[in-house]
Amino acid sequence: MNDEDAMALTATLLAAAGALVAAIDDGVAARGFDDLRPAHGFAFARMSAAGATVTELAEHLGVTRQAASQLVDELVRKGYAERRPHPDDARARLVVLTDRGRYCTRAAEDAATDAVRPWVAAIGERRLRALRDDLARLAPNGPIRPTW
Repeated sequence: MNDEDAMALTATLLAAAGALVAAIDDGVAARGFDDLRPAHGFAFARMSAAGATVTELAEHLGVTRQAASQLVDELVRKGYAERRPHPDDARARLVVLTDRGRYCTRAAEDAATDAVRPWVAAIGERRLRALRDDLARLAPNGPIRPTW
């Protein structure tokens, strides 16, 4: 691949990712969760399974522990997350989603489904699945984090 093609691929992938994030953000807001930014969704993704410590969130988001703590404070204040005692470490606190946070996560999943529908219409489901599989081979473990 020559330099020009490599730059075109890079720009196209970044544009697609940006459009996807914007569409999901718009879809989440349209579903009644209009007090969040895309960065919150990336934090939700890390907390959704079993919660996370502020340190784990900082690592996941690629930010300082202080920045992650401020983001958690905001999510707690807005009712999307809560701090609980960590089951394995008495010194740590686990940040978990509240019911409101889980409802928002479902809204984001629905918005993501809506966001890729035009892609299915444009290139077909088979090609889109192949693209997904190819991208998973190129970036198998993420990270999935905001581009601050």
